[in-house]
Amino acid sequence: QVQLVESGGGLVQPGGSLRLSCAASGRTFSIYAMGWFRQAPGKEREFVARISGSGGVIHYAGFREGRFTISRDNAKNTAYLQMNNLKPEDTALYYCAAGRQQGTSIYEFDYWGQGTQVTVSS
Repeated sequence: QVQLVESGGGLVQPGGSLRLSCAASGRTFSIYAMGWFRQAPGKEREFVARISGSGGVIHYAGFREGRFTISRDNAKNTAYLQMNNLKPEDTALYYCAAGRQQGTSIYEFDYWGQGTQVTVSS
């Protein structure tokens, strides 16, 4: 069992930056791929980024445009999502997830956090 807690969300102006963190419980963090997803009001949850257990394989959604960077620190049981040059359309509830499968679908992640709100507005 893995428990995930996100933090770092908030209100930021367009063009600003935020760094989201996802703290995981347990001693087997490194065996799980970590993913970030987001869900805006009235929309489906969508994939943002995924990083393998070792950190060596990373995938991003197309809208990333070089603005988002996923990383992890297995010694701290924590995954991160650095978001730069934020746009109003990035406003959403951001979730982290853990799983042992290879894909980026929500169905391939077994454990989810409660989410952290990111609001981009002037």
